[in-house]
Amino acid sequence: MRHYYSADEIRDSEAPLLASLPDGALMRRAAYGLATEIIRELTARTGGVAGRRVCAVVGSGDNGGDALWAATFLRRRGASARAVLLNPERTHPKALAAFTKAGGRVVESVPTATDLVIDGVVGISGSGPLRPAAAEVFAAVHDAGIPVVAVDIPSGIDVATGAITGPAVHAALTVTFGGLKPVHALADCGRVVLVDIGLDLPDTDLREFQAADVLARWPVPGPDDDKYTQGVTGVLAGSSTYPGAGVLCTGAAVAATSGMVRYAGSAHAEVLSHWPEVIASPTPAAAGRVQAWVVGPGLGTSDQEAAAALWFALETDLPVLVDADGLTMLAAHPELVVDRRAPTVLTPHAGEFARLAGAPPGPDRVGACRRLADSFGATVLLKGNVTVIADPGGPVYLSPAGQSWAATAGSGDVLSGMIGALLASGLASAEAAAAAAFVHARAAGLSAVDPGPGGAPTSASRILHHIRAALAAL
Repeated sequence: MRHYYSADEIRDSEAPLLASLPDGALMRRAAYGLATEIIRELTARTGGVAGRRVCAVVGSGDNGGDALWAATFLRRRGASARAVLLNPERTHPKALAAFTKAGGRVVESVPTATDLVIDGVVGISGSGPLRPAAAEVFAAVHDAGIPVVAVDIPSGIDVATGAITGPAVHAALTVTFGGLKPVHALADCGRVVLVDIGLDLPDTDLREFQAADVLARWPVPGPDDDKYTQGVTGVLAGSSTYPGAGVLCTGAAVAATSGMVRYAGSAHAEVLSHWPEVIASPTPAAAGRVQAWVVGPGLGTSDQEAAAALWFALETDLPVLVDADGLTMLAAHPELVVDRRAPTVLTPHAGEFARLAGAPPGPDRVGACRRLADSFGATVLLKGNVTVIADPGGPVYLSPAGQSWAATAGSGDVLSGMIGALLASGLASAEAAAAAAFVHARAAGLSAVDPGPGGAPTSASRILHHIRAALAAL
C-alpha cells in the first residue's frame, strides 16, 4: 500500500529528527539523496557526471538549501555547477557558502548550454503559481528543452490538490523526501523518486493500491467454491438505443471473476449473442438471486423501464453500483441512496459529479469526493486520469492511470461491470472500486500496446478483452 502525507504530517514527523540531529544534518541528508538521483538522471541522459553542466534555480528557505547542497555534492563529483538566486537576501546562507566554497558560481540566468536544471524554488510550504521572476526563468528553460529535476514538488503546483492555477515547473523527475505527498499522484510530476531520510510515518487515510494489494484482494476460487459462492453479479444496463452498454458491462463482470452473471433488460438478446454464459431475462424481477447489482450504463433516462430498474436495485438490501444514466436519474432523487443501509457505489465522471453535488469537483478533487461520499452515505469513485475513490467517513484511494488510454466511449461501462463483480464476491465497496480501477487502467494500457511495439488508440471492447491479461500480470 502506498500512503500520501500532508505537508503538516511531514513537518510533524521531521520535528524529532531536527531536535536530535546536528544543525543542518537533515537537510544535507536529503540533499545527498537528491544529488544521488540527479547523478543517475544525468548518467542516463548524458553518460556521466564529470564535466556536465548543472544549474540550480534557488528560492528562499529550505527548498533552495536542498538544491544548493545537491549542486555542491555534484560539483565535488566534477560537474560544473551554477545557481540562479531568485531572492539573494533570503537564500539559505550555509548552503550558499558551501556551494561557493566548492567552486559553484552564482549567475543571473540559466546558461543555454545547461544539461540539467534543479528546481529549488518552492517546497511543500509554498502555494500558488510561480511568481513572475521564476516563471520567466522556467519558461526559458522549457523553451530550451533542458530537463528539470524538482526538489520535493514541482514549483507552482499545489502540494495538497495537484492544482495548477498559473505558471508551474514541468519536471522530468521529482525527488521527494520521507513520504509521498498528494501532488505526486494528482499532478504530472514526471518520474517520482522517494528518498528515505529516516522519518517515522504512520499509515494515512489517503492511499493507493499497488499490484500486491490488488492481488491479495481479488477473489480466487477455492476447492469448495461453486458458481454461487463466488458471487452472482446482476446487471441492469443497456437498452434498445444503447445495447452496447449492456454488452460491455456484462462482459466485464464475466471477465472479472469466475462466478455467475445475470442480465436483465431489453438488450438481453445482444448480451446473450456476445456472452452465452450469462443468464439473461427481460426484467429485473425475473432475474433470480444475485449478490450485487450494477445499474445505469446505457439505460436511458426518459422511459419507465429505466426508472423502474434503478428503483428496483436501490430498494434491495444488496450492494448496488450506480453509473451513467442511473446517476442522472439519481441526481433528481438522492433520497434513494441517502436512506440506504446496504453498500452503494456511485461512479461519476466530472459532469455526472456536478449533477449529483450541484457543482463541479473543482481543483480539490479529493476534498470534493470526500464531501459527496459523506453527503450520500455512499462510496464515490470520481473518474479521471487519477481516479479518486472516497468512502463515507473512511479512507480515500487514489488510482493514477499513468496514461489516458481508458478515455474512450464505453470504458466506464467496463469498469462498472468489474466493480459489480467484486461487490458480488463480498469485497468492501471502496476496496472493490480501487482494485477494479487499478486493473482497468492496466487493461487499458495493455490493450493500447497489443500487438505493439508502441501504443495505439484502443476501445472499450479491447479493454474488456485485456482484463484477464491484466489480472494475470499482477
